Amino acid sequence: ISYSLETLFPQERNDVFGIDRKSGEVRLRSDLDFEDVRLYRLQVDATDQGNPPLSGHCKVVLEVLDVND
Repeated sequence: ISYSLETLFPQERNDVFGIDRKSGEVRLRSDLDFEDVRLYRLQVDATDQGNPPLSGHCKVVLEVLDVND
């Protein structure tokens, strides 16, 4: 199975998260800032190597909490 990631919201912040194409593990690429963006919506797509290939997707919603206050 091969995984891919698409940032649905906010679209201009598509460099914050990355995904391991083989395991599907989502990781941070840069810091999160509560004052900047409080909510992210991502779509994870998975495709197998069958003939024909089958695919599926799920939505991941991440809420950033302000732990400084």
